[in-house]
Amino acid sequence: MRKYKYISIFHSLLVIVTFAGLCSSCIPSYKLNGSAINYDIYKTINVTDFPIRAALVYPPLQQEFQNQLMNTITRQTRLQIVDGNANAEMTGEITGYNLSPQAVGQDAYATETRLTITVHVKYTDHVNPANSIDQNFSAYRQFSSSLLLIDVQDDLCREISQELTDLIFNATLGNW
Repeated sequence: MRKYKYISIFHSLLVIVTFAGLCSSCIPSYKLNGSAINYDIYKTINVTDFPIRAALVYPPLQQEFQNQLMNTITRQTRLQIVDGNANAEMTGEITGYNLSPQAVGQDAYATETRLTITVHVKYTDHVNPANSIDQNFSAYRQFSSSLLLIDVQDDLCREISQELTDLIFNATLGNW
């Protein structure tokens, strides 16, 4: 009886070790940096300021957006960001910062408000002009109308800026 007990324990351990080994070797690992850039050709990019040209202005938005855009380019490419002449250039402006009611309650007041930010981007590829774009990008977040905009504005701008920079990156440097 004792012999079978050790064999059973041995088999259990063997099954556990084998299963753990199989599980760890079967987990797919993908590293997607999001870009399809030929670094033998493209080495530099010039990213200019994106001034706010919207009717409603929230001054910290410009810096938040700029930081997100630069961080996305730096994290996902090996391009050097330079002033002046570069292989590619990204210019633009923040053209929209709008609030709009979305859901109306029984009392005819809005229960949800949407903050939409629109950015106009002109991406110029000096190496291959066919890759250049001149396009608007928009993203939004909704929040409860019971909250004051001033209380949620920073978080909303951060989230929207991240989404916008992802959209812009994918349309320009990502080449999806």
